[in-house]
Amino acid sequence: MSEQKKIFFVAAHRPDRSPSQRYRFEQYFSILQANGYSFKLAYLINQEDDIRFYGAYSPILKLLLLLKFFSIRLVHVWQSRRYDFIFIQREAYFIGGPFFERLFKIWGKPLIFDFDDAIWLPNVSQENAKWGFLKYPQKTSKIIALSDTIVCGNAYLEGYARQYNSSTVLIPSTVDLDYYLIDRSLREPGVVCIGWSGSGTTVPYFDEIAPALVRLKEEFGSKIKFVVYGDPNYTNEALEIKGIRWSPDTEVAVINRFDIGIMPIPDTEWAKGKCSMKGLQYMALGIATVMSEVGTNKVVIQNGENGFLCNSLDDWYRTLKVMIENASLREQLGARGRKTVEDSYSTKSQEKAFIQLFRS
Repeated sequence: MSEQKKIFFVAAHRPDRSPSQRYRFEQYFSILQANGYSFKLAYLINQEDDIRFYGAYSPILKLLLLLKFFSIRLVHVWQSRRYDFIFIQREAYFIGGPFFERLFKIWGKPLIFDFDDAIWLPNVSQENAKWGFLKYPQKTSKIIALSDTIVCGNAYLEGYARQYNSSTVLIPSTVDLDYYLIDRSLREPGVVCIGWSGSGTTVPYFDEIAPALVRLKEEFGSKIKFVVYGDPNYTNEALEIKGIRWSPDTEVAVINRFDIGIMPIPDTEWAKGKCSMKGLQYMALGIATVMSEVGTNKVVIQNGENGFLCNSLDDWYRTLKVMIENASLREQLGARGRKTVEDSYSTKSQEKAFIQLFRS
């Protein structure tokens, strides 16, 4: 490369805070540097403001924070003029229309827009539900139309984007296998651990299949245990669960404790936009994986080959029962799942496609 190109990444959160940012672009930072690119991550929310903005704080404080974030983003627009590419992940600002996206566009730099959820549908956290009327998910189509390149995490999202912009590419969310290292020593001998990873927003998906898990607990007793990782407030006495808080420092170690990883999701339009990331994390660590037969899960999993797909509570009960009783099956599925990630869903497998975004 004759001259170093500079990329301006526009996102909400500081590095290593948001799974969406991590699996969509942050884990490519070292690859970009190795290929002669420099970059800046222009984010809005520092660690202190994160607690206030997403916690149960007063509406006045949240309004003041929104004004603060607005002013920060105005500075980012000015800074971006010195960069060769502007890469916006999900949205430039939390509320209202594509105001900032249009401002970034005035410099005439290639504008790349990336998203990995069905963000054109209404979806707000429970803490901020009262602010839902300020959100404007319809702006997604407008951002897509004004951008130069659209990057989507799965075919469902790609289909939506192509309605408004033909310059759309599919790059799946990926796992960095240099970081996701298998460690069998963390598993507890003689006990089959069935694990779920998510957040307080998605833990209701786990509860939807809890009746099947209770049946298994009644049948296998102390031979099995359950882990809920990502929601420290979750408890389930019947399953003897106390949720574990998520941290980037513990994520790989906790998931390595799983013998079976589960990803139940409902059959909704929002869920169809999911990129199967939790399941891919299990598979990356060689863990036998079971997912709901919804959306991208049906692309990632070839049922019975590299994992299992389930539709009903009976499916979940029968499938997990077979896997609990068959250690060799778990090992086979785990190995095939790891190979699937290596071939199609690892950072290395997609690095050429990602770099090409800045060479086209």
